[in-house]
Amino acid sequence: MYKEVKHLLVTKKHHLLLLSPARSSKNSWQPVVTTDTTTSSYWLNWRVLICGVCLVSSLVFTFFIILKYEGPRDSRNGSRETEEEKDHAGLVYEDELWKPSLRGIHPAWLLGYRLVVFFVLLIMLSLNVAVDGGSIFDYYTQWTFTLITLYFGLGAVLSMEGCYKYHKKVDGKGSGNLEGDAERGTRGVSFPAANSNMAISARNLGKIEAHNDRQIAGLWGYIFQVMFQMSAGAVMLTDTIFWFVIVPLLAIKDYELTFLVINMHSINAVFLVGEAALNCMRFPWFRIAYFFLWTTVYVIFQWILHSLSATWWPYPFLDLSDSFSPLWYSSVALLHLPCYGVFALIMKLKHLTYLRLFPQSYQSVT
Repeated sequence: MYKEVKHLLVTKKHHLLLLSPARSSKNSWQPVVTTDTTTSSYWLNWRVLICGVCLVSSLVFTFFIILKYEGPRDSRNGSRETEEEKDHAGLVYEDELWKPSLRGIHPAWLLGYRLVVFFVLLIMLSLNVAVDGGSIFDYYTQWTFTLITLYFGLGAVLSMEGCYKYHKKVDGKGSGNLEGDAERGTRGVSFPAANSNMAISARNLGKIEAHNDRQIAGLWGYIFQVMFQMSAGAVMLTDTIFWFVIVPLLAIKDYELTFLVINMHSINAVFLVGEAALNCMRFPWFRIAYFFLWTTVYVIFQWILHSLSATWWPYPFLDLSDSFSPLWYSSVALLHLPCYGVFALIMKLKHLTYLRLFPQSYQSVT
């Protein structure tokens, strides 16, 4: 009877803390170590083998997709790239990193948004560390929150550089000619509002002509693009599980959520959707590989940590002593698809809406 009661108490603690700590006292939120994860018997079994195959398969998938689609395609004979090669999904242009979606919006607005969001997220992350300590980084939520904070920080730096280039061109050519440099095919041509198809065609023609003047992004530009799409999937994953799985369980157990925890599982998605509405960055499907890679690296980190030290698992479904662990691992892996797809749908709706409402000034691509 004593063992059953102890098991129920331990299980309750595990279920309360699937994503991140909700109370300030460590004794109130840290789960109890129930299994010695440093023994060979814990790792040498069929469950670990199946989960390991899942991890290796994920790594193989991600590296195959990244090597196939990422980055600009250089012509094999060393000649200039064709227009089809320049338009492929893996390409990132330098001006896409700091230009707003609509040509009439000054880049300083996007810079201001990124700066404000960066400092808000940094303050929230710092408060979380001050309240619960560095051990919060055992959780996937804090990994993702840190990632999105770094994203907005890097985005602010790139926007500063973009604003400098913007004003440099304005000083050299006049304020009325800057946007025309990127979209020369549509500059000076007006179309009736009813004839949006003609405007869209001219816009596409302008993009083709502007390719010769646009500079391909450097390493930090590609890192920024990858962080954007990786953050999108990870934020959707953490917030979806929290609000649709964790919160109902906590409500049943009368567990009190703090204001900080609630905000950390909502404001990140709000800020990222706002960023998506303002920027003109692409969102190709193949970069879901980075989302898988992000989660896989987190799981491998947890495996290494637990093989070296008998510590508690931040999420019960990561515990390999559970006979259903292969099922939990597979379910979380499959959940990546709809979570990434939700944000891809948001980007698609943004593209269609802006293209319909602002056919002449919308300067983003799918």
